[in-house]
Amino acid sequence: MAYGTVSADVIQSSVANTSLGAGNASIMKNRIINGAMVIDQRNAGASYSTSTLASANFYCLDRYLVTGTQNSKFTIQQNAGSVTPPAGFNNYLGVTSSSAYSVASGDLFAIIQRIEAFNTADLGWGTANAKTITISFQVYSSLTGTFGGSLRNNNNNRSYPFSYTVSSANTWTSISITIAGDTSGTWEGATNNTGIQVGFNLGTGSTYSGTAGAWAGANYYAPTGATSVVGTNGATFYITGVQLEVGSSATGYEYRQYTQELSLCQRYYTKFANNSSTTSATFASGNIVSSTDARVSATFPTTMRTSPTINYSLVRLFDGNSASAINSITQNQATTTVFGAQFGASAASFTIGRGANIVQNAGDTTSYIDASAEL
Repeated sequence: MAYGTVSADVIQSSVANTSLGAGNASIMKNRIINGAMVIDQRNAGASYSTSTLASANFYCLDRYLVTGTQNSKFTIQQNAGSVTPPAGFNNYLGVTSSSAYSVASGDLFAIIQRIEAFNTADLGWGTANAKTITISFQVYSSLTGTFGGSLRNNNNNRSYPFSYTVSSANTWTSISITIAGDTSGTWEGATNNTGIQVGFNLGTGSTYSGTAGAWAGANYYAPTGATSVVGTNGATFYITGVQLEVGSSATGYEYRQYTQELSLCQRYYTKFANNSSTTSATFASGNIVSSTDARVSATFPTTMRTSPTINYSLVRLFDGNSASAINSITQNQATTTVFGAQFGASAASFTIGRGANIVQNAGDTTSYIDASAEL
């Protein structure tokens, strides 16, 4: 090739039937985080119990909130039932009903992702310029019929119940739902509060059910008459490939690198843990300040949404000479990038001034310190 010349292959306006610039090639097309159900920091694929669901919501797979008004009506697990995921996916969120429960008027059961308003403000909901969005996902259920879910605002006073049909049991079905943006109500601007709540119904009574396909000034979790998963003992509901994008049609699922998806999840929840039973990990470091206490700190792997709450389980305080089980924590510093806390240990006799480490309980892969800044 002569100097001063360039050889180039020119990409046309479409590649393999995929239009560039129509969503498939854009950054952050999908406003859902962990839509392919890959990240499960809290339980690493183990089953989640809902035995205390009525008293407190909890998170299952990363970014998915479980809510309900009754205890022990279903279990949740990454890849529950070990069915083959749909093409292009390796994981799914699986729900299994634990009984045949008839929902009362005030009951509700749902899986929800709360999307941060920084990631939804451009939609302009609550204004005349509200953008249309499309939700798409893959679903597999032992039940057939009309299923549903909803979109809700942060104040729980604007909602859009949506419905979809599962015609074949135990078969992965592709679902796509287009929704015109809400031109009324109050929706969060560019803040770190909740922008949109995207929910998938598992069983909802009349109080929280409304007309499908219309915006309402109410707190609806499901369309009226939607199939109740908790209504059939042993019923299953599996979902993956969840995507919410701007536009009136669904485009191909936006795959992200594992490290990028994990980092997006860690903005809301970070877990310092170690899956090895033969090596011991150090989760935080600092200094001994009394015979039983140490002040330690650790840096989060990514900037968190807000100053998080710190918790721990089965960790030990080690001063270089001896270790003792931790039985208390006083959180004295927490920013979006680092936390500092005073940990207390039982039956300890530490030397003041020594270096201190919060370490994994020997051989115990369930030891952890975590930080939660969930919406």
